[in-house]
Amino acid sequence: MYDFGRARCGLSAHGDWCLGNPPSGFVPLESQLRNELNLTQPPMTPLSDLDERSREIFKRVVESYLETGEPLGSRNLSRLLPMQLSPASVRNIMSDLEHLGLIYSPHTSAGRMPTEQGLRFFVDAFMEFGDLTQDERRHIETLAKTSSEGNTIEAVLTEASQLLSGLSRGAGLVVSQKQDIRIRHIEFVLLEPTKALVVMVGEDGLVENRLVDVPIGMPSSALTEATNYLNANIRGRTISEAVTDLGRLISAGQAELDKLTAQVIETGLVNWSGKDAEQRPSLIVRGRSNLLDDLQAREDLERIRLLFDELETKRDLTRLLGLAEQGDGVRIFIGSENKLFSLSGSSVVVAPYRDSKQRIVGALGVIGPTRLNYARIVPMVDYTAKVVGKLLG
Repeated sequence: MYDFGRARCGLSAHGDWCLGNPPSGFVPLESQLRNELNLTQPPMTPLSDLDERSREIFKRVVESYLETGEPLGSRNLSRLLPMQLSPASVRNIMSDLEHLGLIYSPHTSAGRMPTEQGLRFFVDAFMEFGDLTQDERRHIETLAKTSSEGNTIEAVLTEASQLLSGLSRGAGLVVSQKQDIRIRHIEFVLLEPTKALVVMVGEDGLVENRLVDVPIGMPSSALTEATNYLNANIRGRTISEAVTDLGRLISAGQAELDKLTAQVIETGLVNWSGKDAEQRPSLIVRGRSNLLDDLQAREDLERIRLLFDELETKRDLTRLLGLAEQGDGVRIFIGSENKLFSLSGSSVVVAPYRDSKQRIVGALGVIGPTRLNYARIVPMVDYTAKVVGKLLG
C-alpha cells in the first residue's frame, strides 16, 4: 500500500488502484514493470487471494526479513501474531504462501524468507510510504545548498550521492547526462606532429579536454589563431550553440581564416559535440563501504563483491537513466527486476531530476540489498531529486 496523505494506492485483483487523487510521483509499478523489464516470473498474487491470517503471516515474515535479514520460523512467528495460532497451523499457512511463490525456505527445516516476487508484492500491496520530517527536509536542503555554493555541477551531484549514502546507510548513486557546457575559454595545444590537445574551461569552472588529429606539419601559429578566433566568437555560448554559430560564420564568408585554421576549429568542435561524447552518462557512487556493514553470511559477501564488480564495469548506465525517465516519480527495482545489477540481485530505488526546462537530465537513488528500508528511502530519494533539480535549474 502506498500512503500519500490523502491518497492510498495499491493492488487489487483488477490491478493498480487509488483512493483519492494519487500524487504525480505515483507510478503503478505492477502494471508497468512486467512489460518494460520482460520479467519471466508468474503474475503477481492478487491481494484478494489471501485471507486475513495469510496476510498477517506474510507481513510478519517480510517485516522480520527487512529488519534482521534472517528467516523466521513458525514457532517464533506464532508468538508474534495478534491471533491465536499453533506453530503447526502457521506452518500450514506458510506452506500455502510458499506454493504461491511469496516465501521460501533457504535451508531444510529452517524458517521462511520472502522471495523477490514476495518482496515486490509486499512493497506494492502492504507497505506504507511515509514522508520526511521537517528536520530531514532541512538537512537535505542545507547540505545540498552548501554543496552548490561556488561548486561545479559535478561537485553538487557528488554531494547528492554522498548525502543519500549517509541517510540511507546504503550506496548512493547519481547518473547524469553530459551537460552542454557554457564556454569561458578554449585553447589548442600542439602535442606531437599529428595530435593537438583542446582544453575547454566552462563558466561553472569545469575543465575538459579532447585529443584531435591535425595535419602533419601544422604550424603552431595556426593553433594560436584558432584559439584567439574561438575565444573572440564563442565565449558564453554552449558547445551546440558554438557549432551552429561558427558554421554560419564560416559559410557566410565572415571568418577570415586560412584553410588549416578553419580545419582545426571544425575538427575540435565536431569532436567535442559528437553525439556519443555528449550523451554518454556519467556515474557517481558513494558509500560502498556501507554495504559491508551488515553482512549476514558468506553468500552476502559474494553478492556484494558481484555488485562492486558491476558498478565498476557498467559505467555507461543509459538503461538506468532510461528507466527513470519512464516515470515522474520514484521507481523501485527489486533483485532480478533490476537488469543492470542482476548478478548481485541488488535493489535500486531511483528517481529522475530535471533542469529548469523540466527536461530529465539525470537520475539519483540508492542501491543495496533487497532488504532495503523502502518505506524510508522512497521519500528520501524523491525529495533529494527535487532539491537537486532546483539547484541545477
